Amino acid sequence: MFAALNEKLQGVFRKLRGEVKLTEENIKEAIKQVRIALLEADVNYKVVKKFIDNVQSKAIGEIVLKSLTPDQVFIKLVHDELVSILGSHTSKINLKPNPPTVIMLVGLQGSGKTTTAGKLAKYFQKDGRSTLLVADDIYRPAAIDQLIVLGNQLKTDVFYDKESKNATEIAVRGVDQAKKSAKDIVIIDTAGRLHIDEDLMKELKSIKNAVNPDEILFVADAMIGQDAVNVAKQFNEAIGITGVIFTKLDGDARGGAALSIMEVTGVPIKFVGIGEKLDAFELFHPDRMASRILGMGDVVTLVEMAQEAIDAEEAKEMATKVGKTGLDFNDLLQQFRMIKKMGSLESIMKLIPGLSAMPDLNVDDKQFKRIEAIIYSMTPEERKKAHIINGSRKKRIAKGSGTTVNDVNKLIMQLEQMNKMLKKFKNKFGGTNKFDRKMLKNIFPPMR
Repeated sequence: MFAALNEKLQGVFRKLRGEVKLTEENIKEAIKQVRIALLEADVNYKVVKKFIDNVQSKAIGEIVLKSLTPDQVFIKLVHDELVSILGSHTSKINLKPNPPTVIMLVGLQGSGKTTTAGKLAKYFQKDGRSTLLVADDIYRPAAIDQLIVLGNQLKTDVFYDKESKNATEIAVRGVDQAKKSAKDIVIIDTAGRLHIDEDLMKELKSIKNAVNPDEILFVADAMIGQDAVNVAKQFNEAIGITGVIFTKLDGDARGGAALSIMEVTGVPIKFVGIGEKLDAFELFHPDRMASRILGMGDVVTLVEMAQEAIDAEEAKEMATKVGKTGLDFNDLLQQFRMIKKMGSLESIMKLIPGLSAMPDLNVDDKQFKRIEAIIYSMTPEERKKAHIINGSRKKRIAKGSGTTVNDVNKLIMQLEQMNKMLKKFKNKFGGTNKFDRKMLKNIFPPMR
């Protein structure tokens, strides 16, 4: 996601390092490189022009503060302008005070509307809201079945009628069903086409007039670049959309469509799909996305992901155990389960400031599997008491896990080193409760 743009911008910032101050000459060169980077990232040329003009006008005459270097001043200017073109503030779903809130998903065929309907339902479920999915794509083969499967996975109701060929009627009945069953949210999955045509728009207008949706969200495939922006503009002019959901943003290394769409259409990005799983779905935060683009990480999102994945009681028990006896291999397995809930290790590392800007950051998720295999090959007693694992036990564990004795030795040493480090923290902070609070504060500095 934005990998190519991130790499280009990092090159621009590196050239500015070491400069005593920002001058018209070095600003001009930096601006030129930023312009090239944005155009190569497939950003709309009108958006690029406005972006460059704004950054240049603010950069010339900018006084370098004592605590900042010229590249930091320039990074801040670029960051602020990125936030501006991405939408300035987070645009959430407009939930009605009197449910149900009706959300209508529109877009071209193949953009990922049906999967997005499931992801959106799961997003609301996390917030404790009940949902009803309405299968209103009466043309695409298996579209209804796909939504039913997603509904079963989410344990949420799906309204459908395989006999009816009237999309408007299905939408109206679906909303009525949601009212009867006291659902909080109705998500209507409408049909798409391979291109925009009069019949498609006529049907969408009919559904809109019949159910009066609170949100009409355009689902765009980020992989098709500026075509997604142009289609969004046409949909907005034809039926009026209230927001955009970008799918497959994790697979779009350029990201130009996401950087262009708000400026071109005036419609905010509300959500982004960042993977195939149903929980690979995020509320769109312009400031956080700008930070990721510039390689500044995204600690806020990382903390939120951790809060969702980590059970508070389990974390408290583990902290108490750390303070008394240290961790064992069962605790390591528990930690791995928590990390897996947050996503791939590489995606987590990309959110950490400093690491996110490293272009050659290669993280092997398979390493987790190897470690798990070693631990699962241990007996219950060995998992609790690493010190009893002698040479013969190591050979048995290595053979059972398909690894080597050297791998087993490394894991045992890592556990010992981890416990030594945790013991130092405990002694330094004096007591389990202080250790918990101060250690967290040490890991995550105060956010202003």
